Amino acid sequence: ISTMRSNVSQVEFQEDFYIPIPLDTHNITLLSPFLVPQDHLGHKGVFVSMAVFMCILFIVGTSINALTIVCTVKFKKLQSHLNYILVNLAVSNLLVSLTGSSTALCTFISRYFILGPFMCKAEGFLSTLGGMVSLWSLSVVAVERYLVICKPMSSFTFKNTHALIGCAVPWIFALIASLPPLFGWSRYIPEGLQCSCGPDWYTVNNKYNNESYVMFLFIFCFGFPFSVIVFCYSRLLFAVKAVAKVQEQSASTQQAEREVTKMVVVMVLGFLVCWLPYATFALWVVTHRGEIFDLRLATIPSCLSKASTIYNPIIYVLMNKMFCSCMIKLVFCGKNPFGVEEESSVSQSTHVSSVSSSQVSPS
Repeated sequence: ISTMRSNVSQVEFQEDFYIPIPLDTHNITLLSPFLVPQDHLGHKGVFVSMAVFMCILFIVGTSINALTIVCTVKFKKLQSHLNYILVNLAVSNLLVSLTGSSTALCTFISRYFILGPFMCKAEGFLSTLGGMVSLWSLSVVAVERYLVICKPMSSFTFKNTHALIGCAVPWIFALIASLPPLFGWSRYIPEGLQCSCGPDWYTVNNKYNNESYVMFLFIFCFGFPFSVIVFCYSRLLFAVKAVAKVQEQSASTQQAEREVTKMVVVMVLGFLVCWLPYATFALWVVTHRGEIFDLRLATIPSCLSKASTIYNPIIYVLMNKMFCSCMIKLVFCGKNPFGVEEESSVSQSTHVSSVSSSQVSPS
């Protein structure tokens, strides 16, 4: 009877993780990522390197996103409805940094998920929630800039109500995407080097329907947002280039055209760096069931997505000269030793939209 109970507990415990190498059923817990260091997956130096990387992400990500929020509260000139979504992005990045990066730092130092199955599910859910909010916020930023600069609807005026809706939508969509694994559609388990947790996209399990959940995430949380971003920024780019062509003699218009082009390229590339590796790897695993792959490779896209807590604010906040100037003043107690101008990059691009609607609006 005691042997039967032991086997049952082992099978139940196995539900919380996935062992990437064949093991005897009776010894399934011997390499559990919740019980012992995962040295069979990599050298100790690999875990130390990942711990250092996560430490950098935690310190820099937490600092820069917290600073964004504090600056917006402190400086009234930043409290524009067009900046609401940037604060929303900072809050989501801060959530990922405080839950995902900090937890990963602790577990990589221990070389296994020392916090247990419950915290694995909690960390997986909160990191996924923050990541999805960040992802959808990038789409909202693209839509807002398209509406404000291209003016596709001449009678439409962007107001605080629209900005608040734009902040709420990412959280609603993120909850739709991140809650299902808590209720049986897929699950949150350790991934990669087994020191961080995320949705189960690499096991074949009819009980959890992992394949359908991965396809749902790929279409709803990557394909659709990316299509929105590409559409909005491409229309924005074409509209600004059309105005620049008409006003070839205007130096300010030509400069704005270059600024917008750089903005579009950087923002689209930033989105792809954040999410394309994760989405591609997960989709490949789902569509190539039975093929051998190194589970440790899952650590790379996971780290890139967590690193978005740093390069997202660099792209969307620090490239905004007004935000950058206010941050410098906050850090240096009201002084600006670098002489950064306070004109925002958004206002520069908006300068182009000051031309007549017929010239700017997409044909």
